[in-house]
Amino acid sequence: MLTDVLTPHNRWDLLSGYPRQRPTVTVIVTHFEQHHLLARMAKALRNQTLPPSQVVLADDGSAVTPVFAVPDVETLVVAQPDQGFRAGTVRNLAARHSTGEVLVFLDADTVPEPGYLEEAVRHIVLCPDVLAVGRRRHASFTGLADDAQPDAANALTEPAWLQDGYAASENLLHSDGRSFRFVIGAVLSCRRDLFFDLAGFDERFVGYGGEDWDFAYRAWNAGAVLVHERAAVAWHDGPDWGARGEGTEVMDLQSARLAAVIPEPATRGAPMPGGIFDVLATVSAGGDFGRVVRTVHSLLRQSHRDLGVRLPVDDERLLEAYAGIVRTDQWTEDQLRRARVRIDVHGPLPASAVHQAVELIAGADLGRVDLVREGELLGVAWSTRVVGRARRWASRFGFDEVLGSAFGRERLSLCADRDHHRTLAGFFASWP
Repeated sequence: MLTDVLTPHNRWDLLSGYPRQRPTVTVIVTHFEQHHLLARMAKALRNQTLPPSQVVLADDGSAVTPVFAVPDVETLVVAQPDQGFRAGTVRNLAARHSTGEVLVFLDADTVPEPGYLEEAVRHIVLCPDVLAVGRRRHASFTGLADDAQPDAANALTEPAWLQDGYAASENLLHSDGRSFRFVIGAVLSCRRDLFFDLAGFDERFVGYGGEDWDFAYRAWNAGAVLVHERAAVAWHDGPDWGARGEGTEVMDLQSARLAAVIPEPATRGAPMPGGIFDVLATVSAGGDFGRVVRTVHSLLRQSHRDLGVRLPVDDERLLEAYAGIVRTDQWTEDQLRRARVRIDVHGPLPASAVHQAVELIAGADLGRVDLVREGELLGVAWSTRVVGRARRWASRFGFDEVLGSAFGRERLSLCADRDHHRTLAGFFASWP
């Protein structure tokens, strides 16, 4: 049985001192036309200091489905048709066949050192929220015998962007909403329960790259704890993508794809008119017709532009005014997973209120911010992180317990109301 420790924020350093666990591990190896590397992978997995209980080879449409077996380990091969690069989809397929408490994802061209599995699960076995990324080193496998293991003797340069990111964040201890960029699918591990809580990889990703960053973004957004397990070393055949001399078109396509589904500002670059929003605002204002309109309009005037508005009413007058601008039905599961913040709005907000709330939540990793003006609660902003983490701990702790012990809350005092207009016409005319 695994240890379950609820740790605050991203404080995986507080997990030290607990005894090591030896979980059951399913290793999922993503493969496409790399048959010549499979003997090396089989040997590497057979020689682990923490032996896997199961290995699943996930073949992404090779012309000939590979034959693969790890001695003394239950080994499965699952395959899907070749319909383009669909690493996320085939990993999901393999995960559905998994039996281990922990899932360890490797690529067929990324060979783990003997202690890899033991180090990769170090914090995962103590905290169900941990998403761990190992250390991917690079080497040339050219000339290596099929059963020989790469080592530092034939090492290539490690990508500086990863080294710098891990160093600056102290191995992701000081993660923030942009740290998903340092989580790479070739050396990714988490508990099986966490993987399915996050709904796995997004199968809309077809083509090289991005599905791992998207998964890590949604994990962070759902309250995951990001860890770089530096001692978990696996060797990749060849240099990092950036050192291969490829064109920029593939990376540009990846960036555009991520911008469509990840509303984090520096990833998106600008508010986008699609259905994925950074903030989901639900209007629950009481009072007369005019107050509801003022409340909705105050959201449309916000300086934080990446904002979706929901008005769950059946008042025909309101529906006529806001048709095509706000929604009346429920937020979709995809919208709820991807928005960083959700706000319940009870009254008109100053134009900077949402921006201030988002900055507080993202900057301090808060779970809740109360928006108050002159003693009146005008809205409550929730971090999606606290919602996700509380969901996973619901069998042991109430929501408020997770909020208080893992994230915390603050009160945001808003500027005084400047709307002194008796009519909506005057209110409308006062903007901007």
